[in-house]
Amino acid sequence: MIVPEAVGTVLARLGVGAAFGVVGSGNFHATNALRDNGVEFFATRHECGAVLAADGYARMTNRMAVASTHQGPGLTNAVTGITEAAKSRTPLIIISGDTARHDVLSNFRIDQDALARSVGAVAERVHSGRTAVADTVRAYRTAVLQRRPVVLSMPLDVQAMAVDGIPDDLPEIRPPAAVRPSAADVTRLAELIDNARRPVFVAGRGARLAGGPIRELAQRCGALLATSAVANGLFHDDPWSLGISGGFASPLAAELIGDADLLVGWGCMLNNWTMRHGTLIGPNTKVAQVDVEATALGAFRPIDLGVLGDTAATAIDLLAAVDERPGYRSPELKARIADRIRWSPREYEDISTATTIDPRTLSVRLDELLPAERIVSIDSGNYMGYPSAYLSVPDEYGYCMTQAFMSVGTGLATAIGTAVARPDRLSVAALGDGGFHMCVADLETVVRTRLPMVVIVYNDNAYGAEIHHFADGDHATVRFPDTDIAEIARGFGCTGVTVRTEKDLAGVKDWVAGERDTPLVIDAKITEDGGSWWLAEAFRAH
Repeated sequence: MIVPEAVGTVLARLGVGAAFGVVGSGNFHATNALRDNGVEFFATRHECGAVLAADGYARMTNRMAVASTHQGPGLTNAVTGITEAAKSRTPLIIISGDTARHDVLSNFRIDQDALARSVGAVAERVHSGRTAVADTVRAYRTAVLQRRPVVLSMPLDVQAMAVDGIPDDLPEIRPPAAVRPSAADVTRLAELIDNARRPVFVAGRGARLAGGPIRELAQRCGALLATSAVANGLFHDDPWSLGISGGFASPLAAELIGDADLLVGWGCMLNNWTMRHGTLIGPNTKVAQVDVEATALGAFRPIDLGVLGDTAATAIDLLAAVDERPGYRSPELKARIADRIRWSPREYEDISTATTIDPRTLSVRLDELLPAERIVSIDSGNYMGYPSAYLSVPDEYGYCMTQAFMSVGTGLATAIGTAVARPDRLSVAALGDGGFHMCVADLETVVRTRLPMVVIVYNDNAYGAEIHHFADGDHATVRFPDTDIAEIARGFGCTGVTVRTEKDLAGVKDWVAGERDTPLVIDAKITEDGGSWWLAEAFRAH
């Protein structure tokens, strides 16, 4: 056995769920070793897509995924995806070839370790045939325990080395044990909750496995429930759920969160997007945070209390420490939430024209037409709040937002990963036309792998964010001719539907009712909205 075969074999035995990549000479043997040991491999058309798909898969399964790249340009192509995973604290393994140590003039040569560290990933490498197994185990353990992507480089001269064998007793690598909060912090947070008349809990991605205990605690103390965008769906079926907090919040949700006298962030950074640059925090609101990362506590704004602890463990401990009370909850408010908490056509005036459709109307109708068992993946752009606000999701595994790096062009590859993760659900990628054109190569991946998917392109023939941010500027550089995206999709082997009016959605209805044997791409010619409300919030910092 040579080194890359050992690397792939060890990763498979440690529990990798799926692998994605673009195969070249530097990662050929390691990728095939993964496949030979039962790890399903999906060949993408771009390395960035491979990492984003692995990220989406990991988020929807809580399992380790691998992205596989060639050395040098293969790894640099993947950097945007690696940065997204690093900023989102997604545990991933990126295996990459690397130039031989003696080949200092190789065209492929870059400092791969420095590149990985520069974007927040951990740099590891295989040093020899003798250490190959230990090096791979260390990389896997680091990804799990630190919740970070690890770039494992395999120099070509090391790849040629022999490995004596792989022990049968590889270690079982488990996530870190839950951090129990201190008794003093539990007492302090219980006092804040007991003294609150209008408490609101905002759960982030760090609380996705703690939904049950947090709900139970909210029920006991009368708190309303909300989530950050990345945790959307966590409380979807709770009558006291306000949905997403922040730029995507409905008017009623923003009102109720802003009127809270206590705001508790659960595994949530309470950052500028989730708190609308602080405008959702009232002048007399007490703020507390619960997180396993000490550096997260108070990172974005002053807080009255930071609790270092696992979100589920903290909620369970608080159940025995807080008094039972109605808090924010009342029959009248429950009726208001049921009637007005979700965005609906009552909240806006339809601005559709004879040739373009209001993006809100489009989203409302698609929410009705598409199967409820879905995973919605979001790209970046002016349009992104429409699918986030109007497309409902069944639970916290029904929404995937890889936007910690705020890059355009990530949504399609993310949806590939979610489709692999949950084949029982319809994967829905929501893109702008700019993002679609950036990632169009991996539409071939969707067709070739026969993934059940709908791609919605909110098409305004522009980079809409820049048009609305620079309202008085020359927009020639950010406006583009109309392209027939539906025809492009058909060229890849998809079903393409152009939507200019509600009547054109009949094509979507026919696809849903049919065999769904090809992916569906919806080229939605949307009416310009004059600048979305969440975009105005996002640019406020600039």
